[in-house]
Parts: sequence; structure tokens; C-alpha cells
Amino acid sequence: MSAWLVVGLGNPGDRYASSRHNIGARVVERLSQRWGRRLRKVRFLAAEAAEGKLGGETVWLLRPAAFMNVSGPPVASFARKRKVDVDRIVACHDEIDLSFGSLKLKQGGSTAGHNGLRSLVQALGDDGFHRVRLGVGRPPGREDPADYVLEPFAKGERDEAGLLVEKAADAVETLIREGLGAAQDRFNRVPPRDE
Repeated sequence: MSAWLVVGLGNPGDRYASSRHNIGARVVERLSQRWGRRLRKVRFLAAEAAEGKLGGETVWLLRPAAFMNVSGPPVASFARKRKVDVDRIVACHDEIDLSFGSLKLKQGGSTAGHNGLRSLVQALGDDGFHRVRLGVGRPPGREDPADYVLEPFAKGERDEAGLLVEKAADAVETLIREGLGAAQDRFNRVPPRDE
């Protein structure tokens, strides 16, 4: 069996570190902290990676250092070099079509206009990887979604964003240990709206 590869999608640099678009990258950072592993620059590749073990499985954590819309090539190159099968790749990413704070796991399917996913599908030549979709909600009013996702979370959202990252990290671990069905049963819930 090939290793697993968990990819945290986002944009590089401090300017975007706390943006909605970077919540996927935060999941990989959180897993590396949990496992006591440091993400290190990969030679000849625009990415940082760490190797860990989970339930007897080798798991690579990868954070592309390329911008979201060109993050596919470094991921595909890393996966090929380490002979990771597409169905053992897990992409963690922001999702405006899910309400803020909700989480959904799925395998394959459309990119729903997400530039990071589109880049991954193109570079891998396959859409059969797993997705951990972290709901950031839609922008208020007429704000352009492209601008909205590059903004930091509002002050009142930061704690919940942190909880969402924790929950997504739990979901990734469950997916690898117990499979997609178990992870979906446990985590594919839309949070109740405030009463």
C-alpha cells in the first residue's frame, strides 16, 4: 500500500496566513504540531513537508509554497516521487459553498470553481483524491468571493475557525485510520444555525 499524502491548500506568505483561503494549510500545520513533526522545505520543490506515522501508516504532510491556483504541480511532483496513489491523497481546503464552521469529506467530483482543486486535478490528471472541505461561508452582500476568501477571519469568527481546524485535523486522522465512510458519518454535519 502506498503512503498517504495530506495536502493543506493556501497561499504562501504572512499576508495570507490568517485568511479564509488558508484554512486548509492550517489543518496540515495543526497535524504537524500534534505529531511533533516540523514542516521543512522540500528540495527543488515549492513545498514544505513532514513525514509522520498514524495507525501503522506512513503519512506525508504537505503545504505547497506556491499560490493556490498553481499549487497542483508541486503536489503532483511530490506524490509521483513518493509513489502515492491518487486515492491516498487528502486535500484540505476552504469551501464557500458550505456554511461557516461546517465540515464535509468526500472523494472525487467537481472542483466547484475552486482554483486550488482545479490545479490539483489538472496536475494529477485525476480527480479521485479525497477532499476535506472546510466551510467559510459566502461573502456578505455583493462582495467578490475572490476578495472575500483572501481576507482574514472577522474577530468574532477566529475562535470558531480554530475549532474548525481542530475538527478537520480529527477528520483527517479518522479518514486514514478508519476509512472515508467512518469519517463522513462522524464529521459530515452542518452546524445548527444560532437559535
